[in-house]
Amino acid sequence: MTAEPLGAAKLEVRRSRFYAHLYRVTGPEDAPGVLGGHREAYRKAAHHCAALRCGSVEEFKNDGEVGRPGRVLLDLLRRHALESHMLVVSRVFGGVLLGPGNVGRAFRDAGEAALREAGITR
Repeated sequence: MTAEPLGAAKLEVRRSRFYAHLYRVTGPEDAPGVLGGHREAYRKAAHHCAALRCGSVEEFKNDGEVGRPGRVLLDLLRRHALESHMLVVSRVFGGVLLGPGNVGRAFRDAGEAALREAGITR
């Protein structure tokens, strides 16, 4: 990966594996490199959802995943008042469909675990 994560976590939900990483970014121009490095590290993952907050810029990507996991990750960054940060969660499908609600919860739980690992709690 191009950047070292501040916190990282792995979560398993019904055989799907979720890999979450929190990064510090200097601007929105860092996002493609961070996401590209994450995609490279987790090639088996079908989806790489991400959220970015940097200054007045707020963005999220669902990467074709059901529901709105990118929005869930952005809400985590907002709730913890994190700016100049990017949260990326990759999902390796385990063969069991989770449905939009469970997918959102799994991405949120993985993101929260990465924040805890970075020492960010509320």
